[in-house]
Amino acid sequence: MAIDGKQKTLLQTVGVVVLMGGLAWASVPFYDWFCKVTGFGGTPNVASAAGDILDKTIKIRFDASKERGMPWEFKPVQPEMTIRIGEEGLAFYEAYNPTNRPVAGQASYNVTPYEAGGFFYKIDCFCFEEQVLMPGERVQMPVSFFVDPEIVTDRDAKHTGHITLSYTFHEIDLPEEAQAALDAKRDADASVN
Repeated sequence: MAIDGKQKTLLQTVGVVVLMGGLAWASVPFYDWFCKVTGFGGTPNVASAAGDILDKTIKIRFDASKERGMPWEFKPVQPEMTIRIGEEGLAFYEAYNPTNRPVAGQASYNVTPYEAGGFFYKIDCFCFEEQVLMPGERVQMPVSFFVDPEIVTDRDAKHTGHITLSYTFHEIDLPEEAQAALDAKRDADASVN
């Protein structure tokens, strides 16, 4: 069966649309993976423990922000700390839900300067999980981290004197378990009345 000029053009157009759609769909996970592997864009790495500790220190600054419309109050407990390179640090951020409803949030993070992103390792972080705060609830959320000693030999990052760890909280839908618990409580309260 021979394909005429119009059918060939139509097939090529459909092929280009499908290809572009596939590339658009794959671009977000690919970019996320690329940033995690390379530290590009200030994305910190995740580690299980710190290693060697140097006598050289570095200042870590902590920043907190919220997406527009996020009702929580969110701030670092301390604005900065100085640690030795390779030493494990522990910092806390505080979140408060002043509303009369449960609010779920997810934190996105960034490290500046960007050159330091590949050397900043998080061991444990509240940003790894969704957070749900009940009405009036205030929590302190930990992040443990270290700066890889390799930073002192990196051509671009060796002159870094401070690193800023920034978090932005975004409101998300309540996780299914939290919503189910609220629905069960509401049903129990309704049956009592």
